[in-house]
Amino acid sequence: MAGTITLTRDGVVATLTLSNPDKLNAFDKPMWHALIGHLAALEADEGTRVVVMRGGPGATGLRSFSPGADISEFESERNTPEQGAGYGDLMDEGLDGLRTLRHPVLAAIDGPCCGIGLAVALACDLRVCSESSRFGVPVSRLGISMGPTELKLVADVAGGPAALEILLEGRVFAAVEAKDKRLVHRVVADEGFEAEITATVQRIAAGAPLAATLHKHYVHRLSDPAPLDEAEIAECYRCFGTEDFREGYRAFLEKRKPVFTGR
Repeated sequence: MAGTITLTRDGVVATLTLSNPDKLNAFDKPMWHALIGHLAALEADEGTRVVVMRGGPGATGLRSFSPGADISEFESERNTPEQGAGYGDLMDEGLDGLRTLRHPVLAAIDGPCCGIGLAVALACDLRVCSESSRFGVPVSRLGISMGPTELKLVADVAGGPAALEILLEGRVFAAVEAKDKRLVHRVVADEGFEAEITATVQRIAAGAPLAATLHKHYVHRLSDPAPLDEAEIAECYRCFGTEDFREGYRAFLEKRKPVFTGR
């Protein structure tokens, strides 16, 4: 059976669930198409405050985020340089859509997170993992390299020396080492994982959505050495003309929790 990615909503929280149960949520082509479609819907959704990306349960009950690509597709879908490049374009569209989505995206990692699964997690804004999660990029064992967009994600997050260690050795390593390499923000005991994901989502959702969008945009933009132009600087300050700004400082002065509307 082909894999899929489902989109569910609970108030201001949207959840993208990876599902390819027989293969621990390995990414296949239908999953990339599903992801791209869901991201387009989320980009247009003004009611969402935070998106959670997570893996669904495996067929045997094993937990997994995603161990990487569905290798059974390689012969039919990625068997020539031209096919590889075309499939790479599809993956790039999904990864870029995640990275640039207007809403904050939290990767809730529980179990294996390797190869393209790791690249997907790195395209998210925050990564929280369980203690038993495992990480790595063993693609050299398949005789291939990561694509340029995936490579840049690993190098940008981990740094060049750590990225080379990860890629050249191809080891699968523990969550604590993943945090040392900056691949994840927090490692949580297995029994406290779901509670920490819930608490993290609540903290993000409590903020003003425009502020989250601006923070996400400008953290990415400022990694570019090109100076901001006047329009970009002005955009950064437009929050001071919003209803949410007035609600935020009035709530602070009145010692109450703000109620943000995204306007």
